[in-house]
Amino acid sequence: MKDLARFSRGASQTAEPTAAPRSATGSQGVPQVQLLTISEDEAGQRIDNFLLRICKGVPKSHIYRVLRSGEVRVNKGRIDQTYRLVDGDVVRVPPIRVAERQESVVPGAEFRILLEDSHMLVIDKPAGIAVHGGSGVSYGVIEQLRAARPQAKFLELVHRLDRDTSGVLLIAKKRSALNHLHDQMRDGTTDKRYLTLVQGDWKNARQHIKLPLFKYSTADGERRVRVQEDGQTAHTIFSLLRRYGEFALLQAELKTGRTHQIRVHLSASGFPIVGDDKYGDFGLNKALQKADGKRIGFKRMFLHARQISFTHPDSGEIVTLKAALPPECDKFLRSLAADDDGEPFVAD
Repeated sequence: MKDLARFSRGASQTAEPTAAPRSATGSQGVPQVQLLTISEDEAGQRIDNFLLRICKGVPKSHIYRVLRSGEVRVNKGRIDQTYRLVDGDVVRVPPIRVAERQESVVPGAEFRILLEDSHMLVIDKPAGIAVHGGSGVSYGVIEQLRAARPQAKFLELVHRLDRDTSGVLLIAKKRSALNHLHDQMRDGTTDKRYLTLVQGDWKNARQHIKLPLFKYSTADGERRVRVQEDGQTAHTIFSLLRRYGEFALLQAELKTGRTHQIRVHLSASGFPIVGDDKYGDFGLNKALQKADGKRIGFKRMFLHARQISFTHPDSGEIVTLKAALPPECDKFLRSLAADDDGEPFVAD
């Protein structure tokens, strides 16, 4: 077992090669200095994010330590963690050692494709699958796509969906497309619509909820969000689509894109999402897992990324994509309608 993550002290101790592969090691498996030339697809990203990607398994604290020490250089000059890479930059990456560990095999997988071209891939993500590995999850959608498409030079998430949320997910196949789509989301020109089922007597046909959201971590390190005065501005517009007795089917339109925004806005307003295991009604969730009369059991969170509209990063055309309501959600609504002696909801 190698010592945990030790870095070379002083670049002068190691002769720099004129070129090196991105996983360079010596004859006995000792990491070597790497000189990496930045490609067009890699340009535009911050140096710290670039290093986090190529130095797999190295803790963030170590990455920032070598950046502060000056061991990482660009075009032979010192830079800080905010430096954005330019096409043709030569990055010096010092030797980095980490503890040996058995690599987990990521099973390649493809998902239902809503759109694909040379610039982007848009899929219909199933519920129960994380979009990326981390926080106790060894791999997610993006790792599975990369494993299934080893020839792909670039695959990056444009945005995220919670593990238990299904629906439209955008993935960039070029750095330029990623930057273009990120600019749209930052400027608020994308249009995201979700479908969600909540418990409660929802009154208004259309309702704005503007509650600031604050991110924090629980004692065991779990990421959570709560409404707090000094939190980030957050705005969601909800439209009532149909009532089912004590439940209401809503469309949520995101005006900002904060973590867990829809879930916390609804929970804080007294309308927990059916099946939400973080912010929902836990007793209700447990009861709904079992069938009762005409109502079938339901065992997931009822939150679905139904639709997105954006400007295509290459053609400049407005693209609108929709993901059909998953069968388990559709069947649950139909069972509620049967129990309510009403007509089932049919999404457009």
